[in-house]
Amino acid sequence: MNLSNFIINDIKPLTNTDTVSELQLLFNQLTYSHIPIKNDEGVYLGCLSETDVHCFESNKQVKDCSYAVEGFFVRDQTNWLDVLEAFAQNSSNIMPVLSANNTYLGYYELNDIIGLFNETPFFSEAGAILIVEKGLLDYSFSEVSQIVESNNGKLLGAFISKIENDVAQITLKIGNTSLNDIMQTFRRYSYNVVAGQEEDSYIESLKERSNYLNKYLNI
Repeated sequence: MNLSNFIINDIKPLTNTDTVSELQLLFNQLTYSHIPIKNDEGVYLGCLSETDVHCFESNKQVKDCSYAVEGFFVRDQTNWLDVLEAFAQNSSNIMPVLSANNTYLGYYELNDIIGLFNETPFFSEAGAILIVEKGLLDYSFSEVSQIVESNNGKLLGAFISKIENDVAQITLKIGNTSLNDIMQTFRRYSYNVVAGQEEDSYIESLKERSNYLNKYLNI
């Protein structure tokens, strides 16, 4: 997916000889979390965050605050998923873009990249969401795919949505079939089913048995 059409140049990087007051004024006018900074030769240095800038003395120059510069960026050839990851890792809604020879080209906005994600089949195609989990060393995507497809399901997307205590949680988008048979198969393969959008007949069966047992014990 070519992201070059999403590169924006509305806001030019400030230089390290600009004053902090100029930077503060720019943040007051914008909704960006960071502003790119370059040196007098036009070389990209990194970004300064709004949170930090409002703590600086306004009469200082930007170069006096160089210790707070965050050096994150992506290349113009970086995959859109890696771009999205860079946004998340740096808690930013703006991502500077450099060419292969380190020329500053502009920046991406977070909303534009998220919009691309929303256009993928994971979100745009009809289907059901299933969340399963298994030991970090025990699961495999080939096994996950095999379980879905052996039950005539169509795997529209899958990603690791959580890792905690050596357990990986996997979120699946599945089309073309009911989830019940798929969930039963995941359990047979020792996966824990965390959530499914469709009615889970296994859970409903357990609830019915539990209710029956409670009624029996209360006789």
